[in-house]
Amino acid sequence: MEKMKKTKKMNVKAYVSIGMLSSIAYLLMLLNFPLPLFPNFLFVDFSDIPALIAALIFGPIAGILVEFFKNVLNYLATGSQTGIPVGHIANFLAGIVFVLPTYYVYNKLKSKKGMTLALVVGTVTMAVVMSILNYIIILPAYTVLMGFPDMRNLVVPAILPFNILKGVMMSFIFMLLFVRMQSWINKFSIIKGA
Repeated sequence: MEKMKKTKKMNVKAYVSIGMLSSIAYLLMLLNFPLPLFPNFLFVDFSDIPALIAALIFGPIAGILVEFFKNVLNYLATGSQTGIPVGHIANFLAGIVFVLPTYYVYNKLKSKKGMTLALVVGTVTMAVVMSILNYIIILPAYTVLMGFPDMRNLVVPAILPFNILKGVMMSFIFMLLFVRMQSWINKFSIIKGA
């Protein structure tokens, strides 16, 4: 009975935390900016950081939920030029392929060096997977829906380096937070596992 009460209390805390982290991620998504030398449709934002925090504390499903909710909120608030949320789907997929590898590698190593390695793995995974998805699905979708010329020739010179740079920037910001939050994150993830 006592364990059931703890589980229910933890579930409420998890749901509230996921909601708050999704709201923070949505706000961070609004603070996007382009990088010089890259095409003007590529924007950097730090909205994957709350999703990574959610995954580290509550597990991978929590990270996926934060990615999902922030994109739904952003789509409802800003819409999409294509009418279909192609950019939001791309952002959702990019977030997942950054957060999940980072989560799984850190879960094995549980140290600052482990987090650094995890962020490198997450960045490389995101850059490679998003390059493939852009070539096969995302850029052709923009070509069909918006009448853009075929932009798949931008994958190697623009999208791959952009995603690497975005991953490095997110990793740097996250490590500044992680250094201060590591014991707190570990404490909550231990409670979750109990």
